[in-house]
Amino acid sequence: MAAIGGRKNLRTVLVLGGIIAAMLTLVGFSVPLYRLFCAATGYNGTPQRVAEDADRISPRVVTVQFTTSVAPNLPWRFKPVQRAVEVHLGEEKLVYFSATNLGSTPTIGHATFNVTPDKIGLYFDKIQCFCFSDERLAPGKTVLMPVDFFVDPKLAKDAEANDVNTITLSYTFFRSDKPEDVRNLSRFDLNAPPDPARGARLFGERCSGCHALDRAKIGPPLGTVFGRAAGSVAGYPYSAALEHAKLTWTAANLDRWLADPQAVAPGNKMPIKVLEANTRRDIVAYLERLHADRTAAAGGKAPILR
Repeated sequence: MAAIGGRKNLRTVLVLGGIIAAMLTLVGFSVPLYRLFCAATGYNGTPQRVAEDADRISPRVVTVQFTTSVAPNLPWRFKPVQRAVEVHLGEEKLVYFSATNLGSTPTIGHATFNVTPDKIGLYFDKIQCFCFSDERLAPGKTVLMPVDFFVDPKLAKDAEANDVNTITLSYTFFRSDKPEDVRNLSRFDLNAPPDPARGARLFGERCSGCHALDRAKIGPPLGTVFGRAAGSVAGYPYSAALEHAKLTWTAANLDRWLADPQAVAPGNKMPIKVLEANTRRDIVAYLERLHADRTAAAGGKAPILR
């Protein structure tokens, strides 16, 4: 009997130990798990990050207003360029925020954000935002930082959101003591030289869902697009608008296309705009670099474009 009682006590100790270990693990991971949950569900007013905008626009209009604050230990001035904008549900909108480093040394900040009312977080979608990484700002420098967003048309079908006519997007910048994935806010300077390396990252974030470099996906391959005639990839089902565009993909034409495809070739199948000029600049620089690398590999002769 004593042996049986001892085994029961041992099992009890092991079970309790496992429960305690599980609780400690959950405590250790509670913050990142909560953040992942919020990002996936929009819970607690956390906006979602998406790769592209909605493909339809609702007649319903909402006002989106912006508020900002800065933690006391970060010597930055941070404010929205516009206090509010009106948007149709599903309409992509580009807004800007201004940040100035008032200190004498470079500092790194990270922005947190929230949407109110909380129930709207599920429907507030960001395509591009400075809040996705730690940001370095040089002393005395001022930058304009874009936020590209839309409000999901599904909001119109939510009976609990019928009373929402105004949405507030709030940002707070904190100092990063242990920064990760640090980016330089100077990338938003339109006078900065093109950055093909950043363009490669942006291509992966913004374009790779529909395009590959070496094969057709939803869209045609883009590894050889620079210098190519529009609508010329054999076997790809282009729209008639693009097939008859009589367009060569130069840097200027690629920039125009990314800014507003329908303005370049009305009736084409491209539904996405890239509103941020610096993003277009670097994506085009990346595609041009691919062309230059192929030219160099071909002994200085322009490769045959397919």
